[in-house]
Parts: sequence; C-alpha cells; structure tokens
Amino acid sequence: MLNSANLVDHRHQPARYGRIAVAALHHSDAQSTPSPRHQHASGQLVVPLHGSMRCYVDDGIWMVPSQSAMWIPPDLPHSNHASPHSHFAFVFIDATALDLPDRPCTLAISPMLREMILHLAQQPQTQAPDQHDAALIQVLLHQLSQQPRTPLNFALPADPALHRVAEALIADPADRRTLSHWAQACAMSERTFTRRLRQHTGLSFARWRGQLHLIHALERLGDGDSVQSISAQLGYDSVSAFITMFKKALGKPPNQYRNSRSLESGSNKPPR
Repeated sequence: MLNSANLVDHRHQPARYGRIAVAALHHSDAQSTPSPRHQHASGQLVVPLHGSMRCYVDDGIWMVPSQSAMWIPPDLPHSNHASPHSHFAFVFIDATALDLPDRPCTLAISPMLREMILHLAQQPQTQAPDQHDAALIQVLLHQLSQQPRTPLNFALPADPALHRVAEALIADPADRRTLSHWAQACAMSERTFTRRLRQHTGLSFARWRGQLHLIHALERLGDGDSVQSISAQLGYDSVSAFITMFKKALGKPPNQYRNSRSLESGSNKPPR
C-alpha cells in the first residue's frame, strides 16, 4: 500500500518552541490526494473536525471520522488522506508528555476536547505558551490519555498471500467471496488460512472483512449516503445484516450513530 521511501517532517516540533504540544488547522479541497509517506519526531494526533481521514501505515488502514482522533506515535512512517472539503487539526505532542501506546490507535473525542484543540490551534504556536495555554495543554493531554479507543482499523497482513487478499478486498469492498474461495486462491486449506489470518490480525475472516466494511460505511455515512445504499455498496444480502454488523462493532445502528455524531459536533460544521 505504501512505497518504501518516506520523508522526515521536521516541522511542528514542539521542543523548537519551548512547548510540549503545537497544533495547526488544515483543510482539503475537492481534489484531495494522499500525503506523501512521512514520519515525525514527535507524536501526532489527527483530528477531523468536518469530514473524515484515512491514515495508512505499513500494517493497516485506520479510519478517523469526525469526533474521533488517531494517535500516530513518533517515527512511524504513514500517509494521510482526507476526504474532499474536510477540515481537520493536527496536534504534535512530545511523546514523553503523553501516556498513549507505541502503536497507532483511534480515540473518541468529546466536544470539550474538540473545543480545546480548536482553541490551541488558534493561538501562536512559534513561542512558549502563556500560563493559561500551558495549563490548558496539561488538561488536554491528561484527558486524551483517558479517552476510549475505537476499533476503526483494517489490518494489512505481512504474509504475501494474505496481503493480496487484503488488496483485493480494498479494491472491491462488495466482494462477497467466501473464506473457502480465498483459501483456495491462496493454495491453503480453510483451516490453514484461518489460522494464519488470526496469527497476523487477531481476527476471524468475517471479523477482518467486517472491519473494512466498517471503514467504508463510516466514510459513506459521513458523505450522507443512505443505509440502504451503503448496504448495497458492500454487497450485503439484506439491510438488516449490514445494520447488525455495524451495531455489533460500534454499539449503535448506522443512522443513530450518524445522528449522535452530528449532534455532538454541532451538525458537523467546519471550525470557526
């Protein structure tokens, strides 16, 4: 999914400005394209404010919808792809100041944290923070470490045969070919395919493919597509089967999830 070359981005290093965190606001246009593969010396929090973001790392794809954020640890090569006309914040954090894992993860972001990040991004970032902002940053970092994590990633197995299956499913999320078919295509028994996939991803085939469907569904929900349309795009035999998968993963049926996100984010308006 990503080529081997990557850039080291030396911008936005908090220590350069006597800070433990710096923030910046960005937006994408109608022709949004993935960023070049790169890495940062500091940790990075990717926070969509309107729209969504996909983050690509070597062993997975992460979906970051509005009211969520993705933590990218220091020195991890990655590429970001924002949805068209989206608005988002990047928060670069001295990793020693924040208790988050050394692997990527997706966090839920409360409206309070969203407003704190917006405020921080609108302050001068190239100088040490004043007393008020320094206190705000400490509260922000403490709150981030307490936020629940959400399972919004699709693992890309290192095994070459399984990786080819992943790429085929990404190219056509509606592909409903069975475990038996994919095992045969990989010249494996179903048992070997299942065991190897679980070794690489920790998931059964149905759960693994379901994670890809969840990423696709969240993007389409954010674009305003109907549940019926999304179910058809993903090749489900019935809308109820799609709703069951979605609710099992995120605790709410799709429309309820979309409505709750819209209310939390003030109808998903772009930042002021």
